[in-house]
Amino acid sequence: MPLSAQTRREKQKAELRSELVDAAHKLVQEEGYEGLTIRKLAKRVGYAPMSVYSYFADKQDILFALAEDAFKTLAKRIEDHPAADDPIEALQVVMNEYAAFGLGNPNEYRTIFMTEKVKPPEGRTFAEMQEGNPLMKVLIDRVEACVAAGKLKGDPRAIATMLWAVGHGTISLLITFPFYPFGDQQAFVKRMCDFTLAALATQDVPPLTETPVNC
Repeated sequence: MPLSAQTRREKQKAELRSELVDAAHKLVQEEGYEGLTIRKLAKRVGYAPMSVYSYFADKQDILFALAEDAFKTLAKRIEDHPAADDPIEALQVVMNEYAAFGLGNPNEYRTIFMTEKVKPPEGRTFAEMQEGNPLMKVLIDRVEACVAAGKLKGDPRAIATMLWAVGHGTISLLITFPFYPFGDQQAFVKRMCDFTLAALATQDVPPLTETPVNC
């Protein structure tokens, strides 16, 4: 069945937005945060700057799009990884892949995950973005499996958030203090992950807030 004119326009718009996101990834990989400008992005894809503004209101909107795209890519990499019988090993895969992304793409990690986000994209809330985050969903699902198996105890979202905080902090330190004697980076990441999981296994982790949050 032929596509309607509206469907074709929507398809073309989605394709151009995807092209812009891909180009933005390359810009930050090559030049970091400073290199990501509307003008440079427009030039890279061969469009007028005003065309880019019809997709992204400002630089922060582009950063959100990059973050969401990175979360999708990471979630897929994790889900494509061979299944582990031990739920703790399956949880460690999430941490390992997250670390591999950050250490393998320091400019992109610094730009996407270490730049302050002061407002959500127009028409969306931070809570909606969090609920739609596929990487956080994978992380929470695997924490829930550990809780169900008796390996961890407590609120899955709280545990997942604490693991994310440790992972992010570790990667951020390795990227921003490259001359500190951490030793082998991957070994240090594993040590931090093992230490955190061992500490969490000794306690019943309460929720982060008094108001319940759906996982």
